[in-house]
Amino acid sequence: MSNTSNSKYTIPFIALTSLFFMWGFITVIVDAFVPRLKEVFELTLGQAGLVQFAWFTAYALISIPAGYLVSKLSYKKGIIIGLTICGLGCLLFIPAASTRVFGFFLMALFTLAGGITILQVAANPFVAVLGPEKSASSRLNLAQAFNSFGASIAPIFAVAFLLSDDIKNSVEIASMDAAAKEVYYASEASAVQGPFLYIALFLLFLAGLFLFIKLPNILGENESGSYGDALSFKNLRLGMLGIFVYVGAEVAIGSFLVDYFISMDLDKVIPENTFMRSIAGFITSVFSGKDINTVDAKGIVGAFVFFYWTGAMIGRFVGSFLTRVYNPGKVLAAFAIGAMSLLLLTMATGSTIAMWTVLAVGLFNSIMFPTIFTLAIDGLGDLKPKGSGLLCTAIVGGAFIPPLFGFTADAIGFKLAFIVPLVCYLYIMYYGWKGHKRA
Repeated sequence: MSNTSNSKYTIPFIALTSLFFMWGFITVIVDAFVPRLKEVFELTLGQAGLVQFAWFTAYALISIPAGYLVSKLSYKKGIIIGLTICGLGCLLFIPAASTRVFGFFLMALFTLAGGITILQVAANPFVAVLGPEKSASSRLNLAQAFNSFGASIAPIFAVAFLLSDDIKNSVEIASMDAAAKEVYYASEASAVQGPFLYIALFLLFLAGLFLFIKLPNILGENESGSYGDALSFKNLRLGMLGIFVYVGAEVAIGSFLVDYFISMDLDKVIPENTFMRSIAGFITSVFSGKDINTVDAKGIVGAFVFFYWTGAMIGRFVGSFLTRVYNPGKVLAAFAIGAMSLLLLTMATGSTIAMWTVLAVGLFNSIMFPTIFTLAIDGLGDLKPKGSGLLCTAIVGGAFIPPLFGFTADAIGFKLAFIVPLVCYLYIMYYGWKGHKRA
């Protein structure tokens, strides 16, 4: 990892990597909320996409102010503020779960996302410059591998705490007596409150830890130049669109995997297939302590989402090597072609073949964010922090493309709805092949 192995950068790199782990974990937990909230509030697929809208709108509204905040207060203070806001956002889930008001959940999600936005604006450029610019893609891919590690653990956590119980619809709730309703509501609330309380405490612990960690001043926190100057770079402008469509495609697929699998009746197919049942049974028993016979449909298929995010983790470790040895743009284009090929396969097939092919898209998603990010800020010099703020603003793609995917699935079905992420990957292929070039 070049200069990151230098003692000057080792501790900062490890500390920053812990942040990548946490926001990968938390982002996928939000994905796990989509099928749960869909049943709790009886939402359509399109309405369920509003969960992601609330989450990713924070990136559009907060990224540039976050860049200003960080430049005024220092990156270290920005990280501490971001972690604190994340912790407060998690704590908001406690009253949100008690009131069962959908708008309250969206507010909690927005607050949590606001904190993560500040972390992204500060941490991504720091990792990118902790060593030679030519190995920036490799370094950020390695850090993002730990982001994916957090993301791969999150579905198991979700199976254990968020997806495995039986959620009742409004008709079933109406048929219950007052005492039964109180017991049910209390159970539902505790299923959310406990996990998010622990996450909040850990985030606040990290904020305290960063008070004692010294980050090197290598970004020029009093840099000159404006956001307009940064936007004069073609690779940054096209990279912003690349981040927009990448995040949108990744989140759209990840958010609706459970619903997609259930639409193919895989919750019935898996228990009847010895191999598939053994995988689901192992994941649910080891990580939630429950027998597969006691887990509902969402829990059975939700266990397999583990492979989507684990593929992203493995791909980033591999990508850290590939982008060091080969041209990062060409590697990005090749991975985009791989993702498109798998989407076409899942659209053309059914049952477990369609399941494994869409899960394998995670492997090809792996290098996309860090590689697009480093290609986009290449050559920006002291404007890198402002470029980071603009690129993090583009993460708002996760607010628009998932609802578009959801409404498309409502209208024409999941299979044809995969056209939406397919178009996104087509642009990423172009950016890797040609669009990232500055001249």
